[in-house]
Amino acid sequence: MSKESILIVDDEEDILELVRYNLEKEGYAITCSVNGEDALSKAKNYLPNVIILDLMLPGIDGLEVCKLLKLNPKTSRIPIIMLTAKGEESDIITGLELGADDYITKPFSPKVLIARIRTIFRRKTITLDENAVIQLHEIQIDPSRHEVKVKHKPVELTFSEFGILKLLASRPGIVFTRYQIVDSVKGADTSVTDRSVDVQIVSLRKKLGPAGKLVETVRGIGYKFRDQE
Repeated sequence: MSKESILIVDDEEDILELVRYNLEKEGYAITCSVNGEDALSKAKNYLPNVIILDLMLPGIDGLEVCKLLKLNPKTSRIPIIMLTAKGEESDIITGLELGADDYITKPFSPKVLIARIRTIFRRKTITLDENAVIQLHEIQIDPSRHEVKVKHKPVELTFSEFGILKLLASRPGIVFTRYQIVDSVKGADTSVTDRSVDVQIVSLRKKLGPAGKLVETVRGIGYKFRDQE
């Protein structure tokens, strides 16, 4: 059985109970909180392995909680999954840029939430060397040689296209906003802006051929690389 601990933060009792019940069935150790102040205290005291954080909270809202957790060196590395209502695209983008790792919209399936949690735990077990070769699906990325191959055939990419692909493929399944992509690749190509990211993605997909479908659009938010699963 799993030994990982999870802090659930939500002021809706029925959702809190639903999530708690399903995660305890999976063997996780659960701590619950119904407001932002209490969540910050419990995160610092218990240092959970993952935090499931509702954005709509009384008092300190979820975005402020996320910001404060990421600013505190003691809690900054705890992965956060945001719970959001449909239509809160701006809040999702803000949360991701504050450091949240993933999000799920209400209403949601407990099975989907459990799958997202497992994905985060799986990624935490992998320590990725900056120059380590990334092999996902039929794409191979060699950062040290600045080479990309699809089904063993080389693909010529620009510096910015390579940087975008490397960023997305290094964390498959994780959504990156346009600003996050710009921040990551601007050292290689300062001409990349949030408005030009879409153009870079179109070009990247075209060069990757059929494998370009692995670079997925998350409408209103940004982009992600399809997970292995």
